[in-house]
Amino acid sequence: MESQATVSTASAQQTRAIGAGIAPLLSAGDVVLLVGSLGAGKTTFVQGLVAALGGREPVTSPTFTLAHKYRTSPPVTHVDLWRLGHLQEVVDLALEEDLDEGGVVIVEWGEAAEPLYGADALVVRLDWGRADGQRTIALEARGASWTSRVGALSEAVAAGKVGAG
Repeated sequence: MESQATVSTASAQQTRAIGAGIAPLLSAGDVVLLVGSLGAGKTTFVQGLVAALGGREPVTSPTFTLAHKYRTSPPVTHVDLWRLGHLQEVVDLALEEDLDEGGVVIVEWGEAAEPLYGADALVVRLDWGRADGQRTIALEARGASWTSRVGALSEAVAAGKVGAG
């Protein structure tokens, strides 16, 4: 993987496995921007990631609450920007505080946060596949902190796909 990789999954379980495979690569201060249409698997991806980081509570989309925080290692703030219409509303969420405190921020509808966080982030694009349950997941490593992890990211993606049932 140079700075991008694409993988296809055949089930929600495999999509969770890709998230779980990426989880150990996350460090304090990381931002993961999730991009995809409604129902493309963004929350499913986060479920695998949070579980792999030790999260015990159910992971649901924070569409109406805007953010869920999970007691994981590192701590995860899971944000859904679907309802926000202006960049200032994203700024008002003060996600920098979570990052400064050693957390990871995962953003559904991440394109809304790209002007703020897109220069140094892992961008995960989830799209519908051809058959029911299939998804295409494209990962793009942006910025020095992510491009230095490209090799490990590629291995994690391959392991998640192979290890999933």
